Amino acid sequence: MLVEILGSGGSFTIPRPLCKCVVCTKARKKGIPFSRTGPSVFVHGPNILIDTPEESKEQLNRGSIKDISGCLYSHWHGDHVMGRRVWWSLNYDFGHVKPKHRKTSIYLPEQVAEDFKVHLGTWQQLSSLQEQGMVELITVSDGSSIDVAGVKIQPFRLTENYVYGFLFTEGIRRVLIIMDDMFQWKPSHEMLGVDLAILPMGVVEFNPLTGKRRMGKKHPVLVDEATLNDTLSVVHQLQAKQVVLSHIEEHDGLSHDDLRVLSERLQNEGLNIEFAFDSMRIQVGL
Repeated sequence: MLVEILGSGGSFTIPRPLCKCVVCTKARKKGIPFSRTGPSVFVHGPNILIDTPEESKEQLNRGSIKDISGCLYSHWHGDHVMGRRVWWSLNYDFGHVKPKHRKTSIYLPEQVAEDFKVHLGTWQQLSSLQEQGMVELITVSDGSSIDVAGVKIQPFRLTENYVYGFLFTEGIRRVLIIMDDMFQWKPSHEMLGVDLAILPMGVVEFNPLTGKRRMGKKHPVLVDEATLNDTLSVVHQLQAKQVVLSHIEEHDGLSHDDLRVLSERLQNEGLNIEFAFDSMRIQVGL
């Protein structure tokens, strides 16, 4: 499997509109890998897209993607779903009087399907596309898995139980992908020692390069959001062969250069961690 990070940002992408901070200014000037679009991952082989942020069309156009067999949605939050109109752009056929639309399978874990019906008009829009023949909505019940091109994909709930992660298995190779919201989550036995784990970085409560506190102890985000230190604890538990941390937010104040320095420090401590950037490609098993 080859995994491509289409978007490595989070709710607050980089550069943030009109922001003049150092991180945004540098990103605006230099572009990728300093700039970051919304969270999205593509797994080559089964050709599965995970999540469609607002920049989804742009991400697919600049990526190395030739075909999409299906899409998984991790949860209902806007930064993960608001580019869903991509299915119209991708699949609508204007070339025939009776359109012959392409159709993409959209796999929705059980709770995601329910949440789509009440949040952000997502179910209404996807249902309309389904009626027109451009997508097929498939609900995946908890405990079930799907098979795409010989790759087994198991959705599973996180502790924040409206959010799902995904375990991809192809032969002896295993890839764990968690897009967001890893608060108080602990990996199960079957996830230990995966070949690759893509995880959300977590909130930067303390600057990891200086140790200086960046957020007040009573900041409301800390009540229900995993921190970078929480994520590093999960990394220790997972013992994955390779770890890539993504969902990197503008407000955390770390540039691509800062994260490269941090990655070197963590690797010197025995943690095989890299930080994602847009268009990053990771070959599993090499």
